Amino acid sequence: MIKALRVDERLIHGQIAMVWSKELGIDGIVVANDETAANETQQMALKMAVPSGIKVIIKTVAGAIELVQDPRAEKMKLLILVRTVHDAVSIAKSVSNILYMNIGNVGKAVQANKTTFTQFVMLTDEEIASLKELVQLYPETALQNVPGDKRELASSSLKKMNL
Repeated sequence: MIKALRVDERLIHGQIAMVWSKELGIDGIVVANDETAANETQQMALKMAVPSGIKVIIKTVAGAIELVQDPRAEKMKLLILVRTVHDAVSIAKSVSNILYMNIGNVGKAVQANKTTFTQFVMLTDEEIASLKELVQLYPETALQNVPGDKRELASSSLKKMNL
């Protein structure tokens, strides 16, 4: 069962390991990122951030799609982490049983013209186009940094900003 897919450019960090994992009650994190899947040093660093009892699997985006479509994955409670909205769309096009689509932290590492949605979500025009596509696939897609924050529907934000 995929409890959530989160866009977070930091991938695994303290907030994911300690707050989101407990809130979602997960037993596994799937990092779907092509660069990280090819970088053993980055993989080791991410795995060290996770408390014991939570399994971490790092795959390319295509590999993660294949993994979560395996019937054995249905028995686990998973959080999928991606770095970009574009990668979230790639997964959302192939995976239909994601319970919560979360845009959490994206845009701080990008050097380009961006539109600020929240303190933690700043998107380029290309990422806004991806967000619109994601909202069509998952209308309940929400902007939410931490579980205690209010879930703001991405569709409402797009509408308010006339995007």
